[in-house]
Amino acid sequence: MTAVALLTDHRILVTGVLTDDSLAFGIAQRAISEGAEVILTGAGRSLSLTRRVARKLGDVGDVIPLDVTSPEEISAAVEAVAARTGCLDGLVHAIGFAPPSALGHGMFQSPFEDVATAFHISTYSLAALVGAFQPLLAASTAVGGASVVGLDFDATRAYPIYDWMGVAKAGLESLNRYIAREVGAQHIRCNLIAAGPIRTMAARSIPGFSEFEDTWSNRAPLGWDVRDAGAVHDTAICLLSPLMRGTTGSIVYVDGGAHAMG
Repeated sequence: MTAVALLTDHRILVTGVLTDDSLAFGIAQRAISEGAEVILTGAGRSLSLTRRVARKLGDVGDVIPLDVTSPEEISAAVEAVAARTGCLDGLVHAIGFAPPSALGHGMFQSPFEDVATAFHISTYSLAALVGAFQPLLAASTAVGGASVVGLDFDATRAYPIYDWMGVAKAGLESLNRYIAREVGAQHIRCNLIAAGPIRTMAARSIPGFSEFEDTWSNRAPLGWDVRDAGAVHDTAICLLSPLMRGTTGSIVYVDGGAHAMG
């Protein structure tokens, strides 16, 4: 008997693909290997980067423009996805950004305008996307319904350097629970993956990221390799699949166990 791939006949929208070392790229690649049809989005000046790296995934169709701060682009993206697939079985939220003043300068230097930008893109965007794509997600006929998976970083602690982005992630974790409560009746689940530090282009843009690299593996009982994102990709595929159809409003830690240690 031939085994059926985990995501056979699943249509999954993946945001946040910039380079082939991004977590979103790895998730998209694994989803395709498990039988999914993947649709990518890109934003603003980085749209050309997404289009370039999309070629490495094979035939994924046109990259859909999607600036999460633009209601018009969100509406247009919904229309484009609806025309292409008719429904969605999964949505990967891999979007985060904070202006330079909000990272590495403590909590008293960043003006509110920069903090608001970090919250808009890194936190509120989850509600904006799930709300806009809700009709397409609710139309899923996948076993267990549709699945929304967001990428997170442990917000139960105050980490050096992370500053306002850490606060934005705390908001994301709370928002995840509220969204799960609101969309569960439509058989849509919403979960986050709190990943340990992975050496991606986005991570390298965080000042002092090497502090995480140097200490995380010592704290994690399972150890941790900042160059290996495979466990994060696999967990995302599991959450997107029917295997975790009874899980929503949760944070799944994929960090070698570091979050649980004193």
